[in-house]
Amino acid sequence: MNSVENLDYRIEHLRDRLAREDVAELGVRVEARGAGVMVWGCVSSAGARAAVLRVVEQELAGVLWHEDLTVNHVGPPDQAEVLS
Repeated sequence: MNSVENLDYRIEHLRDRLAREDVAELGVRVEARGAGVMVWGCVSSAGARAAVLRVVEQELAGVLWHEDLTVNHVGPPDQAEVLS
């Protein structure tokens, strides 16, 4: 298995873990970019973001990767909107 096939395999395994394990973050995308990997998308909380990053670190150890994960806070606003 060459390095590209190995990277593709590791990416698929990462996607599977993100979808199936306790993390269960389906809004996260993983894509090979040259010799590295880009992980991006929206997660439900700061704890979920930390969990995703932990899984990514485990699955992509030794691979250059970057992330752009956004925490999407869903809920009522914590203060009144000020219109001017």
